[in-house]
Amino acid sequence: MLIQSEARDVFAAQPGLSRLGSRLVNTCFDGAAIDTRFTAVEELTNSSRSDNPQFYDPATGLLLNPSTKVRNDIFAREATKLFVEASRAALDAAPEIDLLDITHLLTVSCTGFFNPGPDYKVVRELGLNPAVQRYHLGFMGCYAAFPALRAAKLFCEADPDAVVLVVCAELCSLHVRTSNDPDTIMGSALFADGAAAAVVTARPGTEQNALLTLDHFETVLTPVGEDSMAWNIGDNGFEMVLGNYVPHIIDDHIVGALQPLLAREPEIAALPYTAIPHWAIHPGGRSILDKVQSRLGLTDQQLVPARETLRNYGNMSSATVLFVLKHVLEQPLQDDGNGRERVCSMAFGPGLTVETGLFTKLRQAQALMPGQSLPAEAQVG
Repeated sequence: MLIQSEARDVFAAQPGLSRLGSRLVNTCFDGAAIDTRFTAVEELTNSSRSDNPQFYDPATGLLLNPSTKVRNDIFAREATKLFVEASRAALDAAPEIDLLDITHLLTVSCTGFFNPGPDYKVVRELGLNPAVQRYHLGFMGCYAAFPALRAAKLFCEADPDAVVLVVCAELCSLHVRTSNDPDTIMGSALFADGAAAAVVTARPGTEQNALLTLDHFETVLTPVGEDSMAWNIGDNGFEMVLGNYVPHIIDDHIVGALQPLLAREPEIAALPYTAIPHWAIHPGGRSILDKVQSRLGLTDQQLVPARETLRNYGNMSSATVLFVLKHVLEQPLQDDGNGRERVCSMAFGPGLTVETGLFTKLRQAQALMPGQSLPAEAQVG
């Protein structure tokens, strides 16, 4: 675990920072609305001691700058563990699904590459059917859980017996570095590591334990912002472009981005946004959440799942919105007479891409260990 204030002090103490860079570090870390984050890079934790440090030398207090290869080698090792652990947790939460029932596997990550990849590793480590259909969505960014869930829904609609395992794992902390660049500083203040998974099926007999139906998905590209959010490969890790104008772009275009989704159900489109009980918004940062809440007129309570996820875990790229959905699912059902509650969800990423989903919460989920997985069997609507 990383304590945000302790991480701030480490970054602020780096000798290469300019006076402006030092001020930016303090401003970005303190203004991120994050208390704790998690990292798979052991050297970045207080408990680590290494004779040959590659990321951080506690003896000197210096952040080091390993090559992309060094970072990616750690991704291959540590991301495999997260993919497998999250998959196992999601399957444990769906006891009526046997390992050999899985027909499709979708893995998601934008923070590293290796081959045979995480899809292969999950099949081997869990003992899934070696004929399972495998797909990996790579390098899409923070919104990538939505294309994965949408593909899972399509698989289940095409084959009523399909059972799809969706797993997102991101090791954003692999790419931290000291810098005077505002985008790099903001990325170091926001991003963290995490994994989440869900089982998606329309198989008869699974309805009694399903927690969520996947009703509709839409994708919108905003007319501006292509250069405001990007994720590039450099010689010393991946490099974040996160312009400070991104919250303003979202503020200007969020209503238009929601319109195609809500138009799927005109009776919902005619209501105020607050009439949708739950909002699972990807917490790309505090200012993004502030803009979404203000523009849509959402209540503080409707933003609790997103803000609490940000506060406790930071921005874990594609896995984050599944953490937010986990929070929504663990809340008690409101007494609306039918035991079902609608959920509107959205995530933002390079492009600038806005992915949206409209779901139905069927029942309250039991809480699992924090940060492991989305404890859900999602039923295709």
